[in-house]
Amino acid sequence: MNVVNYKVRKPIPELADFVESFWMLANPFDEEKEVVVVPDGRIDLCFSISATEPYHVMLAGLDSEPACSSIAPHSVMFAVSFNLLAVEYLLDNQVSSLLNERLVLPDDFWGMAANDLTDFDAFCTKATHTMLKALKPDLDSRKRKLFEMVYSTMGAVTIQEISDTVHWSSRQINRYFSQQFGLPLKTYCTILRFRASFPQITHGKLFPEQNFADQAHFIREVKKYAGATPKELKQNKNDRFIQFSVLKQK
Repeated sequence: MNVVNYKVRKPIPELADFVESFWMLANPFDEEKEVVVVPDGRIDLCFSISATEPYHVMLAGLDSEPACSSIAPHSVMFAVSFNLLAVEYLLDNQVSSLLNERLVLPDDFWGMAANDLTDFDAFCTKATHTMLKALKPDLDSRKRKLFEMVYSTMGAVTIQEISDTVHWSSRQINRYFSQQFGLPLKTYCTILRFRASFPQITHGKLFPEQNFADQAHFIREVKKYAGATPKELKQNKNDRFIQFSVLKQK
């Protein structure tokens, strides 16, 4: 079975609050690759080109359900995956309307072009310089702490715990999440716990390890966000679930 090529790179420390990773997907084969993309709690900025599609730039909002997609033959995609703080302090784009949606951006976004998709390291360097220049100052300390708690626990934290720590009411936090990102914080935390289970499922550990109530709850949440059981994700026939396929390449 032909498997797409994958590379990943972490951001510099100055961008760690805002950027989760840089990554690259390439399909060097003659056939289109049908895949399923499952929610992983990230916002993706993707720069793509293929033998059948011209160069284009796309911003993908958060996903709350699995989506069928395809990777074109002889294609390459360079991308930046963002933590949620980037929406307000780096991207300057509203994403609440992009829940399970994609937005096509101008081809010259960030000063990138098709020839920037030939060298992944050079792309990461150029994107890093662009983001450092665009980064807004005066980061709200409450929001920084909120996301530190959310990401350090991979969603295994309650809204009340966050509220008590950052001194921001639960009602205000939920309003902030719904207005900025299009879903409640509780839902986002569940998606992060689901994402945190990817490695364990890949290694055949088909039982809850990420603060799910019990086995039935774990299976129910996995089926909700993946459209498949943990066993089916582990089998990953034809490398259909792309995030599980690339885990094997790390």
